[in-house]
Amino acid sequence: MKVGVVMGGVSSEREVSLLTGKEMMAHLDPGRYEVRAIEISHKRDLIEKAAEIDMALLALHGSYGEDGTVQGTLETMGIPYTGSGVLASSICMDKDVSKRLIRSEELPTPDWVTVSGLADLEGADVQRLGFPIVVKPNRGGSSIGIRIVHSADDLTSAVKEALEWDRTIMLERYIDGQEITCSILNGELLPVLSIKPHADFFDYKSKYEEGEAEETVAVLPAPVREQVEAAALQCYHALKCSVYARVDMMLKDDNLYILEVNTLPGLTKNSLLPKSAAAAGISFSRLLDIIIESSLRERLGEEGKGPWI
Repeated sequence: MKVGVVMGGVSSEREVSLLTGKEMMAHLDPGRYEVRAIEISHKRDLIEKAAEIDMALLALHGSYGEDGTVQGTLETMGIPYTGSGVLASSICMDKDVSKRLIRSEELPTPDWVTVSGLADLEGADVQRLGFPIVVKPNRGGSSIGIRIVHSADDLTSAVKEALEWDRTIMLERYIDGQEITCSILNGELLPVLSIKPHADFFDYKSKYEEGEAEETVAVLPAPVREQVEAAALQCYHALKCSVYARVDMMLKDDNLYILEVNTLPGLTKNSLLPKSAAAAGISFSRLLDIIIESSLRERLGEEGKGPWI
């Protein structure tokens, strides 16, 4: 089977995507797959470069990759792809929309407001959030453009900086607690990881530079663990995710707060999902096999699967 590893892209997360793609290619079984690197620098590249592959293994992150646009293009081309479909990808990429749906499920998520420019700050109900406030691009990832603001004096500059990455900015109540992440594979929860960054929060450096954060299997009281697991799976299903995803949360005084759902979580050597899979006894190569096989079934259905499964 010809597997194209689609990487690069046009978003702020291009470099992370290239790392993910490189790691995928290093662990794909050459006995099972004919692997092709498909590096995208322009939106037209996908149509030009992906025509001859049997399967698109998505290593993309951010806009035009994680937001449903690439998924829609591949569906139009009739090429199966890995991960969630168009709807879930689009929903989860928009933090405001996904948090609204999470809250409609009566699941806890930190209070937030969104602004589309500096002029909106005056009318925004910032006082309801209280300080500190997390300022983040609404449709970004990898902690790019995120700042924790401790006073009103710094809010304008943080929003201005975030506007360099997105047209809509989220102001979210800061939760000072334990960060955990729940990786889900085929609707089954992998071991929950606890994250302890050396920085003030799990920023870009903590995520992608070795030794900048400690990730261990979370040890939680049974009632809390059950609540975390149930909430993660409820998010996964409510947001229409499929194949694999990662749900990020905070725990404070045994109360959980859902931050966001990632439909194409990073798969670099320092990424969380492979570490969670490893804790479950699943190697990186096997993880990729499962993602490819499950995505083929998701896209083609059991009756349409090819001889490669």
